[in-house]
Amino acid sequence: MSEYHNPVMLQECLEGLSIDPTGTYVDLTFGGGGHSKAILEHLTTGKLYAFDQDQDAVVNAEAIDNECFNFIPANFRLVKKYLKLHGVKQVDGVLADLGVSSHQFNKPERGFSTRFEAELDMRMDQQASQSAKEVINSYSEADLHKILGLYGEVRNAKTLAGALVSARTNEAITTVGQLKSIMDNYAKRGRENRYYAQVFQALRIEVNEELTALEEMLRQMEEVIKPGGRLVVMSYHSLEDRLVKNYINKGNVEGKEDKDFYGNVNKAFKAINRKPITASEEELQQNNRARSAKLRVAEKI
Repeated sequence: MSEYHNPVMLQECLEGLSIDPTGTYVDLTFGGGGHSKAILEHLTTGKLYAFDQDQDAVVNAEAIDNECFNFIPANFRLVKKYLKLHGVKQVDGVLADLGVSSHQFNKPERGFSTRFEAELDMRMDQQASQSAKEVINSYSEADLHKILGLYGEVRNAKTLAGALVSARTNEAITTVGQLKSIMDNYAKRGRENRYYAQVFQALRIEVNEELTALEEMLRQMEEVIKPGGRLVVMSYHSLEDRLVKNYINKGNVEGKEDKDFYGNVNKAFKAINRKPITASEEELQQNNRARSAKLRVAEKI
């Protein structure tokens, strides 16, 4: 499992869930199964439902032989629907590790990484119709400008969007190498890798509708988690963390306070940790990927 993906802040996630051995739990991002296997070790008669839309994760799920375990090959934005199909109305805890798995980054043909020459893919669900090359070659200049600026926080998003549209009139931009050669003209000298990462993040978020899916999932948590149950979410960039923070503290992803007659904020959860939990120095030395991780834990009121 560690070759597929080394689970980030594993112990902190387990503590956040405050697992009841007879309870019902959901791992919304199964991946390599690291978090799921650890949760299962704490269950006796309880149940764990794990979601993942990546076909590669199915193989890892098949390797788990435990009657407490149920794997659901679907996007977590459909969590309420699929739990209902399994006869589950409410659960004791939900875990979501929102990061891209090490396996996805390390598999060249998936097109997630700037380190390998490959087709621009970036689909987490490999059966989805739209890949990164479709976004780059079919989106208008205005739309490319919007996603590069909003999702990647690219400083010269408008200029790069124009360059991409200009370049694709001569030849379709289909590979990592082609995209990098264009980006090199607009990246700060010595900061190329950071620039690549911002652009790739923007494309990946757009291809997989990551923020929309996260919003849809969060809005279901009020119904899915029972009173006293836990919501544990780990994010890797500020766009995700802001949505999670808003939902926990304000009761909605927009971050707008809605107060009752007495001045209390209408919200379904209370934060267990005021500030996000971050990885220990010891973990950072073993897993550099944990550096950007922020963990938030909340309890259903």
